[in-house]
Amino acid sequence: MSGSERIPLRGRCWQRAIIAGGVADRECRSGRNGRGVGEGALEARPQVVILNGVGSVGKSATARALQQIAAKPFLHVAMDGFLDMLPRRIFGQPEGLVFERVEDQGRPSIVIRSGPVVARAMRGMRHAVAAMAAQGNNVIVDDVMFGREQEEEYRALLSPFDLRFVGLFAPLDVLEARERERGDREIGLARWQYERVHRGIAYDLRIDTSEATALESARMICDAFGL
Repeated sequence: MSGSERIPLRGRCWQRAIIAGGVADRECRSGRNGRGVGEGALEARPQVVILNGVGSVGKSATARALQQIAAKPFLHVAMDGFLDMLPRRIFGQPEGLVFERVEDQGRPSIVIRSGPVVARAMRGMRHAVAAMAAQGNNVIVDDVMFGREQEEEYRALLSPFDLRFVGLFAPLDVLEARERERGDREIGLARWQYERVHRGIAYDLRIDTSEATALESARMICDAFGL
């Protein structure tokens, strides 16, 4: 890598994808475990589905589609929402979140450096997910994890619940094309994250979102885990 340049935060670089048209599919509401909405709720452990993947892979769209088709009600907890809670003045500062533009094989790449304020907020998010599940809520988590430490903390906090990890994947050229098409994020975020986000994480399900729409991905999750 060469030609490093620190850049300001422009808007939100962790934008959420929106499932087109708000398509609702009710296939999962019938024929699953022989129960309708609300039946057996007292006996079942809360379910937590963690979607992990590079920016632009379609996590938020998949989470919203899953909310529409799952027989049970699910809350959607997104990392974006917790980043939005932070004061804007810490973006671009070492204690907060810094995006640095570099070149990787002649292509733009955005290095993400997070400081202690952001690290505390992200730990708070993981504990908040556990608190929501402890109150009987089913939760879909939309996250971007870097390494085993975050996975291990999720597994420790969520051990009393039915926890599933889903990895969302797509080829790098597809992710970079989505960045360019959307125009709402810095070009190069996907390239830097690509080799880091899934490293060492054990998944219960892997989905290639270049071959499946958000709704199709949600159906796969629903079918795999009986949601």
